[in-house]
Amino acid sequence: MQVTETAAEGLKREFKIVVPAADIQAKAESRLQALSQQVRIPGFRPGKVPMPLMKQRYGASVLGEVLELAVQESADAAMAERSLKPALQPKIEVTSFDEGKDLEYTLSVEILPEIAELDLTTVKLNKPKVVVADSEVEEALGRVAESRKVNVVVEDVRDAVKGDVLEIDFVGSVDGVEFPGGKGEGYDLELGSGTFIPGFEDQLIGAKVGDVANVSVTFPEEYHSKDLAGKAAVFVVTVKALKAASLPALDDEFAKGLGLEDLDGLRNAIKGQIENEYSSMVRNRVKRDLLDALAEKADFPVPAGMVGLEFDAIWKQIEDAKKNDSLDEEDKGKSDDELKAEYTTLAERRVRLGLLLADLGQKNSVQVTQEDINRAVMQEAMRFPGQEQAVFQYFQNNRQALDSLRAPLYEDKVIDFILGAADVTEVEMTAEELAKQDDAA
Repeated sequence: MQVTETAAEGLKREFKIVVPAADIQAKAESRLQALSQQVRIPGFRPGKVPMPLMKQRYGASVLGEVLELAVQESADAAMAERSLKPALQPKIEVTSFDEGKDLEYTLSVEILPEIAELDLTTVKLNKPKVVVADSEVEEALGRVAESRKVNVVVEDVRDAVKGDVLEIDFVGSVDGVEFPGGKGEGYDLELGSGTFIPGFEDQLIGAKVGDVANVSVTFPEEYHSKDLAGKAAVFVVTVKALKAASLPALDDEFAKGLGLEDLDGLRNAIKGQIENEYSSMVRNRVKRDLLDALAEKADFPVPAGMVGLEFDAIWKQIEDAKKNDSLDEEDKGKSDDELKAEYTTLAERRVRLGLLLADLGQKNSVQVTQEDINRAVMQEAMRFPGQEQAVFQYFQNNRQALDSLRAPLYEDKVIDFILGAADVTEVEMTAEELAKQDDAA
């Protein structure tokens, strides 16, 4: 095999490779000989088929198979001899071949860049430390109680106010004619909830039990029923009962009803949940800051092909967002050329950081263990109560799905390794300060 480098620009390499005809012929004859031990041709015992007949019947297909193998093996050998690591699948173009002659082809490839050692101790980060205040726990406890409020009939005669629940019968009509779906009995309507047509609930504020009221409304133009959209209607409403929300007592019995031993146990559980939420926010914040810091330190070329693939994925999302009218506000006023320039820069940053993280992980023997994979599958299964077994089987039978879990797990473990070596300073702040910084980012 003869290898000649014909171009070397940046990360791009091009080679002219010549595989001698003798090598091709030897491989073809070896393959035909092996095949002759397997095929059955009338009049010949296995292994006794004459080679001229084998060439006549199978020569063309065997030659194609041998050429493909010769190209792959010689390309791999050429890159291995030069310690080249391809960024993407190399491009191969056969330039010359006839039976009995040398095989000549060009090999074009983009290689992965050399990444210099990075002193991780020079990476300086601030890590927010948020302490959960007792007031936050009490507010959350109040929301738990609110979610379990019950409506109790008010025995005293009084006017209904916003927040009350009226048990009503109603009959709706348009131009004096009842319409389908406009009638109900014993319906509990919370005043101010916005459940009914705009203006309906407001007209029942001040009503008493036993009142019969004519409620006049106009259906919205975008109402789901075209027969009613934009039309004026009158509902005859009979108030049958007045109910008011009653919050449960915040005591040990309330906590036991939620599966906790006592009220202190409930408070601790709520505090732990809030701490987990803040931990997730802090993690995302620190990871973002770390990637920004690494992007400033990373200074190496990136394969244009990888950037192109990343940009294509981003641009497809942009085009989909345009179709769905969900493009970010800051992008709506920009031309395609402006957007492409910005997102090409983003694609390059993503590729560079991906290569840097992969390099750091490899050099420092970061690995995703089977235990890590099992834990991730378990977390995915917990998202689908009652379907856990189906989720387990899905990942067990789908290698691609497992790989989709492995990639973010590997990235997180590399991030953890870097954070362990970086200069990280804890900074106490309130939840509000953390939220403001996230909004400003």
